[in-house]
Amino acid sequence: MDKKTKKRIGVLQKKLTKLRNELSVVKKFTDDPAEIPNLESQIAEIDAELKTLKSG
Repeated sequence: MDKKTKKRIGVLQKKLTKLRNELSVVKKFTDDPAEIPNLESQIAEIDAELKTLKSG
């Protein structure tokens, strides 16, 4: 794995942590119910990209 891939994985993991925290807050105090599926889809996209980077 090269430096660029490692850096990308680190950035994605930080973003994933932020999105998961945001999702938990939105689930508790939601004003817009459409925001939850949006956050869940973003999390799924990042998970998929992380899996491909780690396996490749």
